[in-house]
Amino acid sequence: MIMDHEIAPGARVSIEALSRNLGVSPTPVREALARLESDGLVVKRSLSGYRATELLTRQGLEELFEMRLLLEPRAAALAAINATEEQLDAIEKIAEDMQTLPGPLGRYADYRSFAALDQQFHDAIALASHRPLLADAVERLHSHLHIFRIASVQVSEDPTPAEHERVLRAISRRKADRAAEAMANHLKNSLERQLTQRMDQ
Repeated sequence: MIMDHEIAPGARVSIEALSRNLGVSPTPVREALARLESDGLVVKRSLSGYRATELLTRQGLEELFEMRLLLEPRAAALAAINATEEQLDAIEKIAEDMQTLPGPLGRYADYRSFAALDQQFHDAIALASHRPLLADAVERLHSHLHIFRIASVQVSEDPTPAEHERVLRAISRRKADRAAEAMANHLKNSLERQLTQRMDQ
């Protein structure tokens, strides 16, 4: 509901109203909101309860990618050096699974699995860097949620899987410099797609 703007950015989120609409008790709603708060999709304020966070501004989007460009190319380079065979297999499996799923077109429920695997791909590479602080920083950005929430309708043929494949190939071949370059290119292309889409809306 938040990703599809059924709950508008900045809107108050009523536990009681959600419980009635979803036909569940307040307890699972509270648990879900606590999870969403950790993901940065809602904020909890004293006396006023939960509110959906505002969408990223252009500056916020650029800052998010600035952070990603600082962290993720380095993570990819280190993964090329340090990843175990089991970790490489896991990253490859994620990339293969993404190619079988519909990309970000339409409602979030229709491409939620694609979005989740997109995040898993980046998190798995960061984990394979064998730098726990770096991996934690990448995971905590929750970048996929904020990016996909900006606008759910994107290109019907998403180039993300092909870009992931280039990153994976460089890591698998233990080419640290190429892995960093492929990751940086992927992130820059992703940012450009987001900015172009914003101008089209």
